[in-house]
Amino acid sequence: MGGSRTAGEPLPGTWFRGRWLPWLLLAPQLLVIAVFFLWPTLRALRDAFYQGDAFGLSEEFVGLRHFAHTLGSAEYGHALLLTLAYALLTSALSLAGGFALAVAVEGLRSGRTLFRTLFLWPYALAPAISAALWVFLFRPQVGLGAGLLEHVGVHWNPALQAGQAQALVLATTVWQLLAYNFLFYGAALQSLPPSLLEAAALDGARGWRRVRDVIWPLLAPTTLFLVVTDLTFVLFDTFGLIDVLTQGGPDHATETLVYKLYEDAFRNFDQGAAAVQSLLLMLLVTGLGVLQLRLQRRRVPA
Repeated sequence: MGGSRTAGEPLPGTWFRGRWLPWLLLAPQLLVIAVFFLWPTLRALRDAFYQGDAFGLSEEFVGLRHFAHTLGSAEYGHALLLTLAYALLTSALSLAGGFALAVAVEGLRSGRTLFRTLFLWPYALAPAISAALWVFLFRPQVGLGAGLLEHVGVHWNPALQAGQAQALVLATTVWQLLAYNFLFYGAALQSLPPSLLEAAALDGARGWRRVRDVIWPLLAPTTLFLVVTDLTFVLFDTFGLIDVLTQGGPDHATETLVYKLYEDAFRNFDQGAAAVQSLLLMLLVTGLGVLQLRLQRRRVPA
């Protein structure tokens, strides 16, 4: 009969929903990935092997010349060492501070909501906004923070003093990351089984001993996740912060990898070197992600 259909044939109107709807829903995100991630990566990969003229009218294949120049550059080596030290110190301080604050707030009998709100609000600010606040507080001669430092005998001028500029960038980054780490450590503490903590208390694990021997080991997966995300933040998301605070100065004292990439691409107009640096930075962050996955899999019981 005309109205009959074979077994397994989709009902009228279901073919589109069953086959094309998932791709249709994924299309906007796939378009964003292609335009803002895949295409720039492919373009950087190509530019790393070519040298163009100042007007972009001709190009010459140069092989690994840009890689050799970048990796052999003293400026790039300085930026790499500075970034590694900056990332490790920032992560260590923000992790320790976030964990300590989370444990302290969780142990309060009242006022938890108030303190959580106070400690979390820096996380809601963009890095450039956070940097603008710190610039306002520590502007020489007029800032409140600068005035307090002058009162204790510190002549504050980060525009001329490299150590002060580095301290300002470090403090601003730790302040923002501390709120992020506090958020995750607080959520992890609330997910711990109360029975386990009660059993530890019955065994005599109280105070600092309970934190060291019970709570900290249980939060190891959270710590591992935060280490990778903190390092990624320092490598990628601190450009706006540094640009507002110090512009990479004085004398390249705060010029990290991501800021040097910007300098070479948009001020020195060295597209080949910038392409190489972007690829190396991407490989570094990808390596961190792979390391995180491998360590997490090792911790999963068989």
